[in-house]
Amino acid sequence: MNRKTFIQQTGLLGAGLALNKFSFANGNGFPEVRIAASQRHFKSNAIESAIKSFQSKVSNKELGWLFNNCFPNTLDTTVFYQEKNGVPDTYVITGDIDAMWLRDSSAQVYPYLQFAKQDPALHQLIAGVVRKQTHFILKDPYANAFYNDDNKVSEWKATDITNMKPGIHERKWEIDSLCYPIRLAYHFWKETGDESPFDAKWKEGIALTLKTFKEQQRKNGQGPYKFERKTSWATDGVPLGGYGYPVKPVGLICSMFRPSDDATIFPYLVPSNLFAVVSLRQAAEMVKAISKDVSLAESLSALANEVAAALKQYAITTHPKFGKLYAYEINAFGSHVLMDDANVPSLLGLPYLGAVSAQDPLYKATRSYVWSEENPFFFKGTAAEGIGGPHIGKDMVWSMSITMKALTSTDHKEIKWCIDTLQKTHDGTGFMHESFHKNDPAKFTRKWFAWSNTLFGELLWKTFREKPALLG
Repeated sequence: MNRKTFIQQTGLLGAGLALNKFSFANGNGFPEVRIAASQRHFKSNAIESAIKSFQSKVSNKELGWLFNNCFPNTLDTTVFYQEKNGVPDTYVITGDIDAMWLRDSSAQVYPYLQFAKQDPALHQLIAGVVRKQTHFILKDPYANAFYNDDNKVSEWKATDITNMKPGIHERKWEIDSLCYPIRLAYHFWKETGDESPFDAKWKEGIALTLKTFKEQQRKNGQGPYKFERKTSWATDGVPLGGYGYPVKPVGLICSMFRPSDDATIFPYLVPSNLFAVVSLRQAAEMVKAISKDVSLAESLSALANEVAAALKQYAITTHPKFGKLYAYEINAFGSHVLMDDANVPSLLGLPYLGAVSAQDPLYKATRSYVWSEENPFFFKGTAAEGIGGPHIGKDMVWSMSITMKALTSTDHKEIKWCIDTLQKTHDGTGFMHESFHKNDPAKFTRKWFAWSNTLFGELLWKTFREKPALLG
């Protein structure tokens, strides 16, 4: 289904998903919207225990209901776990699209890492995600989304001019597609101490990630990747023969697409390059400690340092109102794009990824800018305010942006506002959505979007553990 058809079918051009409304009569009488226990794909005793604890201690019963629906949504509906040749193998779809994005799958299971020690089955499930991602990266490091079945033919095969291999759903090159698996692997290792997923194949995937990043520095020409799509949707195609607009080769890494799967304007996508610095350093630490490959570790660290230095030199600009801040995209010739997109890595979400400190003055100025009407994709209406992006269009606030504002905030009033706003804008469905209209939460996209659900659950659990008074 192409994006225009999807939007038409999900109510942005008329009715649609907003029909799923429920009565909230009798105080605690919330409808049962979580999938029945017998139909759930995976059960984690640790997660069920967390839900019971949250619901028993939080006086806001609607938040208890939302936590029960949202936090386990990835496990309930999107994971397919098995063992292959005696090792875990986990395929994770995004929700309403039967494909596994390297980014989304990492983000979907990441909040469960904190429970892995308590739940051996959950531990194995996440280990299976790490192994599956390694398998996909070795298949094609330039692809962003894959099928579990190599015989399944992508809907994009007829329209995309790129090297589409069997088993690939979409081949949009995005830096973060290779960063997110490293983030998941690193924190899995730190949380559990389990080194079993990090075998020779995993190290091969890390080496291929390094090779791909270096190719997309474009110091020796445009590199092997190109992408064109026969479409009228401007953000789905890459100009100039599929290679994008020119950049000065200064050490930064080109990304043809944003984490929204929309094409970049200038290929040096700043938040993704900042994410790459973190990921390369994490990979270097793992390769040195686990694989004992000092040479590869040094190469990973060297690239991280090179990208970090280039970002310091080229990625910072001056706004007339907010002063020095990060640009969203640059070309290193002096041109830049000032904006932010709700999808993570975003400028707003940089502290969440460990890319910058939330107290960094440069980040603070950037944060003030992106959450203001100076950002062309910040929308403020009668129902809510937040960041959106070109992917859905004007006036559509992404729930994820509000969640991310809270996750990167130390201001209690701000965090409470974010949670209250998300509680008021799910349109009675009991789940978070991709986006909703700034004046009418009944106009929303993606009824089943597991990343947004699990991320909201992560916020609620973090708040419950650290600032429970904000949930009253």
